[in-house]
Amino acid sequence: MRSRTLILSIICWLSFYLASAQQAEEMTFSEKTFDFGTVKEEDGPIIHQFSFINKGIEPLKIASVKASCGCTTPDWTKEEVKPGETGYIQAQYNPKNRPGSFNKSLTVSLEGSETPVRLYIRGNVVPTPKSLEDELTAEMGGISVKYRSFNMGKVLTSEEPTTKEFDVFNSSDKAITFSDKVVGPDYIKLAFEPQTLKPKEKGVVKVIYAAQLNKELGFSSDNVKFYTDEALEPEKSISVYATVLEYFPPMSQEELAKAPKLKIESPVYDFGKLKVDQEASTTFTISNTGQSELKIRQAKPNCSCTGASVKKETLKPGESTEIKVTFDSKGRRGNQQKSVTIFSNDPTASAQRVTIKAYIDSEGESK
Repeated sequence: MRSRTLILSIICWLSFYLASAQQAEEMTFSEKTFDFGTVKEEDGPIIHQFSFINKGIEPLKIASVKASCGCTTPDWTKEEVKPGETGYIQAQYNPKNRPGSFNKSLTVSLEGSETPVRLYIRGNVVPTPKSLEDELTAEMGGISVKYRSFNMGKVLTSEEPTTKEFDVFNSSDKAITFSDKVVGPDYIKLAFEPQTLKPKEKGVVKVIYAAQLNKELGFSSDNVKFYTDEALEPEKSISVYATVLEYFPPMSQEELAKAPKLKIESPVYDFGKLKVDQEASTTFTISNTGQSELKIRQAKPNCSCTGASVKKETLKPGESTEIKVTFDSKGRRGNQQKSVTIFSNDPTASAQRVTIKAYIDSEGESK
């Protein structure tokens, strides 16, 4: 009896599924994918209408149309579509603040059917050209820049300074002249082109970074001030970021084979659970697996909560030493991950990193 009931249930389910699938197939579209091609963001929303014919013997009614993204607004024939008649599903796509290619879908559900129909729209949005006022929004008196922080990226300690240009715009209605006075570290110089900016004129600030004069390797952040002839806010302050790396001249394969080579054994250490205000330390073993003398230039933590000291800074080929890393959990909570970058004269990998992890348990902390 149970077997008979099960068979009847399966037959009913199959009949319903086949009927649903057949109903969806009877909804015949001229196309299920439409490519808008290249469109302009500034032209606003774009619309395409998918048309279909009911080729079945029963009326069709669309229950819902759901878009895969809030950027797409659907519309559709709300009435029943009788056999032989046509209906539509409309897709409106808003390209505002969505530059680049897009590929979106519409899921069409029919009343009495569990088999949805999917339609697709795609295209490529060309962004609206931005004016200088739109791009350079950080104001400093009468001039504007994109950001008050000027990022130089990687700079090398070669004899030739690294120069990078940053746009500057005179947003005022008066000419502005840049002074030759610049206050900052001796390894950073500024130059302005042109020296005098006319109203609504664009120029550039050249940042000239002589990394060989900077005694610190790795990430560096410096405050630099420059001046204009404006009556109000003549002093301007910017931050200059850079990652300073040692320069190595081009080397042959033979020269590289004879060079020093830094190897770190087990570069990650997990302290596990630490208490609040607890200090913990560990050691990492570093070795010179090259054929020349290895010199440790610097061991630089990325956090004031972490300290690092190298036992021996010069290693002969085959020699090893230890670097002690200390972590202070004071004022910290939860998961922590800090690193120490080791700088050396290894020409293939002059900056390598060790990482420490910990979980700071605040349970039992005094209140």
